[in-house]
Amino acid sequence: MTPANHQARSQSSHAPELRAAARHLGRRRFLTVTGAAAALAFSVNLPAAGTASAAELDAARLTDDPFTLGVASGDPQSDSVLLWTRLAPAPYQADGGLPAERVDVRWELALDERFRRVVRRGKATAHPEFHHTVHVEVDHLAPGHVYHYRFRAGRWVSPAGRTRTAPARRSRALDLTFGVVSCQKYDEGYYTAYRHLAQEDVDVVFHLGDYLYEYAVDDAAGHRAYPAGTLPSLFKRETVTLEDYRLRYALYKSDPDLRAAHAAHPFVVTWDDHETENNYADQTPENSVPPEEFLIRRAAAYRAYWENMPLRRPQLPDGADLRLYRRLHWGRLAQFDVLDTRQYRSNQAYGDGWQYPGPESEDPSRTLTGDAQERWLINGWHRSDALWNVVPQQVTFSQRFNSTTPPSKVSMDSWDGYPASRERVLAGAQAAGVENLMVLTGDVHVSYGFDIKRDFDDPGSRTLGTEIVTTSVTSGRDGSERPSNWDTLMTANPHLKFFNGRRGYTTVSLGRESARADFKTVSHVTTQGAPLTTAGSFVTEVGEQGLKPA
Repeated sequence: MTPANHQARSQSSHAPELRAAARHLGRRRFLTVTGAAAALAFSVNLPAAGTASAAELDAARLTDDPFTLGVASGDPQSDSVLLWTRLAPAPYQADGGLPAERVDVRWELALDERFRRVVRRGKATAHPEFHHTVHVEVDHLAPGHVYHYRFRAGRWVSPAGRTRTAPARRSRALDLTFGVVSCQKYDEGYYTAYRHLAQEDVDVVFHLGDYLYEYAVDDAAGHRAYPAGTLPSLFKRETVTLEDYRLRYALYKSDPDLRAAHAAHPFVVTWDDHETENNYADQTPENSVPPEEFLIRRAAAYRAYWENMPLRRPQLPDGADLRLYRRLHWGRLAQFDVLDTRQYRSNQAYGDGWQYPGPESEDPSRTLTGDAQERWLINGWHRSDALWNVVPQQVTFSQRFNSTTPPSKVSMDSWDGYPASRERVLAGAQAAGVENLMVLTGDVHVSYGFDIKRDFDDPGSRTLGTEIVTTSVTSGRDGSERPSNWDTLMTANPHLKFFNGRRGYTTVSLGRESARADFKTVSHVTTQGAPLTTAGSFVTEVGEQGLKPA
């Protein structure tokens, strides 16, 4: 969409009173809590009395299955799990097929898949103000246990999900296997990778962003090539308003393979750009809309994200902000520092894209994480007692040249566009004594395996850790095993140990002596049924970082 069309779409979609509020509040006042709350009240229609003000709908009156979008769990802790579902008998309608009334939903947590040994049960409320989504934090659970869960509303029973708690915080956990996924543009292919991932024996899945895309989806779902008219026309527009984002999540979550993966494994999620808008940076939109109006769009996107993801209450949005960065532990085996590299970053240098580095990109004041998140990350490393320190985040961390002849352009949207920010993080890891660092990355629609060098310009410098870049689930369509720039990138970046351009996901197994990464791909996504192939397997050893073929 061109900037002009985007701006016209934005201004035509937000209510007149919302645009007036944005102009009146202005950029500076919008960023205050009061200003953000006032503007958000327009965009999400929150009642002044709070979420308990809606009338109650008797669940016995539900005539159609409300669990069309499945179930999910997330952010496993040693004594608790987060359970999610949404009531939507008609998911492609703006109201989901329900009136603006709250609905009581019952839930059960059991030790067995037949629910003969139920250990916890309770009742939650699906509020219309949260689009009838349900987030249940079940606590006082045993560490290191697998649980099964389901929901009931009236006579309807949801599909069953499987989740687990993490090992006890101080325990000496021996191993952990997790999946890594990103970038799942609905109209560029089928979620075959998710069907395979649902069958994997993993403890948890990390989703590193681009869960949805903001662009219009036609009635044939693009490269899925459904019969014409399969999808309603309401998806044939870019997401700008809260209703747009909510409907887009409904479209994505209607996919049976995605629902299967969510039901099979707990997810730990973080966003990238497309959950809001391509390549936005903090308050700066991609296109030429006023920043205060973009922040209202961002508020709507963030709210819809929280509603539809298995996130806990601390991640509930506050106006145009949502604190997504957070820390999880797997005993003393692994500490996971989940980052948000979109909400706090400086604007991309030199107009974004692939550019030659220079004074603008190398300005030491520039940041990808924001100062507070950077301090949180490094201070967390100083306090860490974990064998592995893992950083799930969004954009390529390691240096990536696209030319074998210097100087080379680099991506201004990645950490290469923020070299001072990366240097502070690497110096912080070294000062904290982090010996087994692993960075998890999405975004680029290919698989990479990097050695993280203390000085990327010196191939002989110390290897501080490894970066595992997972490919996309569908974005980029089928891809190819060796993209056209394969030789160039492998030659220009000696710390790059693996590069593959097919779709799929990655599994990582952490142990007390080493970690293993398996890059798994499918041959095609524009048609269904592709088999799964392990395109490459690598290990890195405790105390001696660096990827070696397994």
